[in-house]
Amino acid sequence: MASRTDVRPVVQLRSTAGTGFTYVTRKNRRNDPDRIVLRKYDPVARRHVDFREAR
Repeated sequence: MASRTDVRPVVQLRSTAGTGFTYVTRKNRRNDPDRIVLRKYDPVARRHVDFREAR
């Protein structure tokens, strides 16, 4: 069982377009201690938008 302070936790990336679409990925907590922002495709909005880490 993974501990809560795992080095590579599973994070949810939520679309900033307000569509409610999410991606699920893992991040390295040592390299990215802050919330990550990735530019990915939102199929609901049908364009690339910023996805922010949701906790």
